[in-house]
Amino acid sequence: MIKANCRARFTAEDFDFVVKTLSKSKADAVTLVDLLVDLDSRDAILDHELLFQALLTTQATLSISPQFYFYVLTRHVLKETGINDRPLSDYVASLLEAFSRTARLATPASEPGNPVEYISDMLLALRNASPVQTFLIRAHVGNYSLFLSGIFHENVLRRTQRGAPDFSFYEDLGRMNYKVVANHSVARSAELSSIYEALASDFRPIRVALNHLSDRLLNLDEDYAPHLV
Repeated sequence: MIKANCRARFTAEDFDFVVKTLSKSKADAVTLVDLLVDLDSRDAILDHELLFQALLTTQATLSISPQFYFYVLTRHVLKETGINDRPLSDYVASLLEAFSRTARLATPASEPGNPVEYISDMLLALRNASPVQTFLIRAHVGNYSLFLSGIFHENVLRRTQRGAPDFSFYEDLGRMNYKVVANHSVARSAELSSIYEALASDFRPIRVALNHLSDRLLNLDEDYAPHLV
């Protein structure tokens, strides 16, 4: 189950990157104490435009964690869209970090040696699922729909021209499943209910923000694009 936990998993290298990047401007310089002691201050620092620009322009290989990379980028594009919810940004960043690794694309409906990759198969698996499995599958379908239509939107568009489902299909599917799981006891115990509710209500603007992220900032191999339906 994906949780909003990128900010809880930053590394010493991430903090070092922040300090070094902001030290280039005397007015914006921070210390490790600023980052480690006060979480509110850390959140404000992570919103700094210099960090975002550094991720875009640095030519050398960055010694930062995937969770830091995706959080800073996701937070920026969602704020551009008018979405200023940090836990929501954290969740979407965690989703991207998880789905950027092929192994995590397997749905909770999969069995050893029998991966379930198509959304239609995931929905069929709900027929025989336990309540907890139902929650996990529906959450995965919501996440999967957002990831596909957000990051691989050009792939979706090409397939739409050949008769495959369009963006409205993924938006409706994602909204519906996020709305259902928001009321589940597992979501409440994991403190995810409000995040799922926000994902349901703002699915389209979040999806569009991820389209911009994919176009401007990410270079994922099209050969990697997962199955769509």
